[in-house]
Amino acid sequence: MKFLDIQKIDTIIVDFDGVLTNNSVYLNDSGQEWVKCSRSDGLAFDVLRKLKKSIFILSSEKNNVVSARAKKLKVEVIQSVDNKLDAIDIITKNGSNSLDRVLYVGNDLNDFNIMSLCGYTACPSDSHTSIKKISQFILSTRGGDGVVREIVEDIFCLNMLEILYPK
Repeated sequence: MKFLDIQKIDTIIVDFDGVLTNNSVYLNDSGQEWVKCSRSDGLAFDVLRKLKKSIFILSSEKNNVVSARAKKLKVEVIQSVDNKLDAIDIITKNGSNSLDRVLYVGNDLNDFNIMSLCGYTACPSDSHTSIKKISQFILSTRGGDGVVREIVEDIFCLNMLEILYPK
């Protein structure tokens, strides 16, 4: 497996559906949506915040589920994005980060163009074939099963215990 020095990264952008979720949606008879997310990603986001990395959840949809999860993770969210290239421009200009220091984690075709511009890319194991072809890191984890946790522990090789709970 390849490794990545966290010092090379200023910003981490994570797609929601299919990355933080298992790409499924559950509906009740009132039309309310539920998704499956991994709690193990929560501590990984805590590590990234502690290391002062800019983190964004980027979603094509405008959905209360996305907002609620982002709030719980204490991560900025950008939703209802038709063209994710527009959002990356906003993120990098506001944070004065260059694209070559951005890690983008996506899984499907609507992530393709933005991933082609970012310096570093990763995708869950169950991503679309086209996304796997352009990803530098194809994770062993499926979407919704702790993708961010795998990136922090296995790609960045960070010891979450030492960072979050030092002796």
